[in-house]
Amino acid sequence: MDRLSNTVRPYAWGSTTLIPTLLGVAPTGEPQAEMWMGAHPGAPSRITRTGSAPSVTAEQALTDVIAADPAGELGQPAVDKFGPRLPFLLKLLAAGAPLSLQVHPDLAQAQQGYADEERRAVPIDAPHRTYKDANHKPELICALTPFDGLCGFRRPVEAAEAMEGLGVDSLKPYADLLRAHPEEAALREVLTAILTADPVQMAETVAATAAAAERIGGAYAPYARIAHHFPGDAGVIAAMLLNHVQLQPGEALYLGAGVPHAYLEGLGVEIMANSDNVLRCGLTPKHIDVPELLRIVRFEATEPGILRPEASPSGEELYETPVDEFRLSRFDLSPGAAPVDLTAATPQILLCTAGAPKAGELGLGPGESVFVPAGEKAEVSGTGTVFRATVVA
Repeated sequence: MDRLSNTVRPYAWGSTTLIPTLLGVAPTGEPQAEMWMGAHPGAPSRITRTGSAPSVTAEQALTDVIAADPAGELGQPAVDKFGPRLPFLLKLLAAGAPLSLQVHPDLAQAQQGYADEERRAVPIDAPHRTYKDANHKPELICALTPFDGLCGFRRPVEAAEAMEGLGVDSLKPYADLLRAHPEEAALREVLTAILTADPVQMAETVAATAAAAERIGGAYAPYARIAHHFPGDAGVIAAMLLNHVQLQPGEALYLGAGVPHAYLEGLGVEIMANSDNVLRCGLTPKHIDVPELLRIVRFEATEPGILRPEASPSGEELYETPVDEFRLSRFDLSPGAAPVDLTAATPQILLCTAGAPKAGELGLGPGESVFVPAGEKAEVSGTGTVFRATVVA
């Protein structure tokens, strides 16, 4: 196995303290939003692997290591199923401010959208480009601290009641629409109206909404906080259509295709299919492709569906999801317990989030991780918490 050296992305919404606190280092004062672990070309992890001569070592990008021997690093079953690349990206995500309100396409939508933009020769780095690749992007977030987020539409009547409770006149037309139509039509019509509203009038509505939410507090407090970071943004009103979810450490959310969501605050372990396909609904200065967004969004009310890990006799606690590109589980290692054999025919990343366990002969501290090639002997021991990321092949 190989110890990973990982990149921390300094996105503006990132917390200045959560990742440094986990790592046990002093904050720099700059936002530290995501630590990436894996082989995403945007910021691949790096390893130092001994060469053919024992004295020869060189740091290499994990992308290059896998490209040189896909079957050896990933296992032939994973290559046959997902191609010659690691199909997931593992992250530490630390939100100090809300992320953009967004949805992800399913696989067929991603393939169709990518092919269409390629046919129209839309530059891959163009600000208005929607599909960066031909893959879907299901994801799962597991809380390490109390974690706030928005996930899926709530029932239209509940959204209408929330809007009416603020006493803001300009919200009344949205509430009326939510009550006037069946669920799918109501959600579609109101989200469309919000995203296509006159910007000046929307800014006034957001300001009045923020003031009322600040005054009333309680369940409205998240909208005041969102509006503080995104004054005048239509996404503040769109957020009122969604379920507000508060995860406790160890709880998780799975975000499938078409489900609108946003992370608001907290530290978590996130895993996703290795894709950059995001369609934004608000809370961002970036391009919002409203027609394509309305084609992708699933306009149905859903319960947030908080996941709790399912324990096995081996001590592995698995977060069940309906996708094969990733599989996330957790081990809470107790003092004096026997080592746990994790040898598998699939590639793995092991991430420590607490304590001082060992992965093979490598000691790990919080925030440290290793890559285990397919078929290589792997076990964890000692005391602490280790997350295991792999695939179903």
